[in-house]
Amino acid sequence: MKVLLAGANGYIGTRLIPVLLEEGHTVVCLVRDKRRFHEQSDYSDRVTLLTADLLKESSIEQLPADIDAAYYLVHSMAQAEDFAALEALSAHNFTLAINKTNCRQLIYLSGITNAPKLSNHLLSRRHVEDVLKEAKAALTVLRAAIIIGSGSSSFEIIRDLTEKLPVMTVPRWVNTKCQPIAIRDVLGYLKDTLLNQGSFNKTFDIGGPDILTFKQMILTYAKVRRLKRYIITIPFLSPRISSYWLYFVTSASYSLAQSLVDSMKNETIMKNHDIDDVVKRECITYEEALKLAFKKIEQNSIVSSWKDALNNGYLTSGFMDQIKVPQNGTLEYKIKQPFKRDSAEVLKNIMAIGGNRGWYYWDWIWSIRGFLDKLFGGVGSRRGRTSNVNIAPGDVIDFWRVLLADKINKRLLLYAEMKLPGEAWLEFKIVEHNNKLYLSQVATFRPRGLWGRMYWYAMWPFHLFIFKGMARKIVSFTSSE
Repeated sequence: MKVLLAGANGYIGTRLIPVLLEEGHTVVCLVRDKRRFHEQSDYSDRVTLLTADLLKESSIEQLPADIDAAYYLVHSMAQAEDFAALEALSAHNFTLAINKTNCRQLIYLSGITNAPKLSNHLLSRRHVEDVLKEAKAALTVLRAAIIIGSGSSSFEIIRDLTEKLPVMTVPRWVNTKCQPIAIRDVLGYLKDTLLNQGSFNKTFDIGGPDILTFKQMILTYAKVRRLKRYIITIPFLSPRISSYWLYFVTSASYSLAQSLVDSMKNETIMKNHDIDDVVKRECITYEEALKLAFKKIEQNSIVSSWKDALNNGYLTSGFMDQIKVPQNGTLEYKIKQPFKRDSAEVLKNIMAIGGNRGWYYWDWIWSIRGFLDKLFGGVGSRRGRTSNVNIAPGDVIDFWRVLLADKINKRLLLYAEMKLPGEAWLEFKIVEHNNKLYLSQVATFRPRGLWGRMYWYAMWPFHLFIFKGMARKIVSFTSSE
């Protein structure tokens, strides 16, 4: 069958592509930026790529008329005041495009919305369902609660909390019940409802076998990791304080923390098990899902991560436009560090920068910079990196975004996502001149007005020591250190 996948660069979409290909389907991926897909996907030569900014109907390339089914896996992580309107507009434009094809089924992954009073994000998911019902194709809605898998937002936030805090003072929402489901089971349901006529024009709750409170989920995680953890519930913590608490302790952005706290007021438990009549599946337990996630982490084989989602969500992504570093109106700090060792070893050090490896020199300064970024509402440095081994455009490295990771031309280009009075790029490249090898390291800053220039010159002494020390360390570092 020919299957269209909207949201192919997302956490779920990235993992669904190989599942569909293994089933023998022809996959058409609808993406906002083909450059990112080509760079980060191992399947770019096995799928057809179409571009679309779903917020702009005119930008959507004409879809093939012979599409059999389509997945709509587009969600916004943003907490902008108009995010619900943006999600509705995106779904509406997608519906108009899909109505011009012969598509027979549309599958949407939503959230469980059985509570009488829903959070703004769950209300938005419900509204998107209503918009997608305007499609001529039969709509199948799969509603899931918390999804557990390596790189999922729920797993990573539980991981942050449990690994870092032996004693936790938490708000009342830790006693809210939910029904977590493993990512492998979500993918299984997405696969098995495809052109399954029993699923046409129906909405299903999906979940694992366990119904747990968030407190129980944290303590189960601690048990799997053999950690002793103590949780103290404080009933008077406001949603704002709870959001800040999550924001500073975990790798979540403040907007995501707000969304999570808002949604955690709602119980997300399956109210019907109609899916069992359509798809026969034995879902794995929460504890088994945790163990599988750790197995992937230990093998450095995390396929996708929520951390790589853009700050403003899928709907407003456009970071790849920054891949051309501007030359005019910018300030630069350049270093050309000679070295005599094998360039492959130096390149390996470049591509391993950030995350667990750190920044090679004065890591404590980078940590302070990340903390200050958090104080001013930025992403901070808690995001780390998805894989300690692999790196691709679109990945995050602490408070940077990877624009280019070119091993052939030995070049890494990063774009700053920290709070700055301007824009910043950091480039590493191995060059050869007069039969000598050098590490070229260039920090570029495009200031925004007078404050931007004042910031650059105020940071100059730190750049002087940090960047020189970092360049020397990159060319000399060995993994045994």
